[in-house]
Amino acid sequence: MKKLLTFSMLLGGFALTSGSAVAQEKKAPPSPRVTVSQVIASGAEVSIAYGQPSVKGRTIGKDLEPKPGVIWRAGANESTVLETNNAVKVNGKELAAGKYSFFVISGEKEWTLILNKTAQQWGAYDYKEADDAIRFMATPKKANSFSEKLTYSIDKSGVVTMNWGEYEVSFTIS
Repeated sequence: MKKLLTFSMLLGGFALTSGSAVAQEKKAPPSPRVTVSQVIASGAEVSIAYGQPSVKGRTIGKDLEPKPGVIWRAGANESTVLETNNAVKVNGKELAAGKYSFFVISGEKEWTLILNKTAQQWGAYDYKEADDAIRFMATPKKANSFSEKLTYSIDKSGVVTMNWGEYEVSFTIS
């Protein structure tokens, strides 16, 4: 009986130890994938799926993207994807229904925002300018409050806003 009790205790201890090891392996990723969506005034459903990095005391433009003049995936890991179920206008430019990767090139006074026809890309490594659907300009401004995590929002009027650190950049989908 003593041997059976000792064996049961060893087996139970092993189960607890291996269970906690599995739990440790499944911690949240540092830049989790997030999706925001909205049905805008025109009736189109618009969504943005992106990896959500955190600033963590680093400096945007030096330690973190976007870095001036360098293409950025507008998120972390896989490229950020903007999807619409209807044809829309983005800052006045025609865009067919579909999925598009979203990229940014920051400048001192204006940022170039890009919707690229190749939706599934890893970061900006496979980016090809020839596949751009549209490019448009946006003016960054100082945000009302610091955003530790990259955050996108879409309001019902179709205004898309990206908040990242001290930056706020908006554009309109109609």
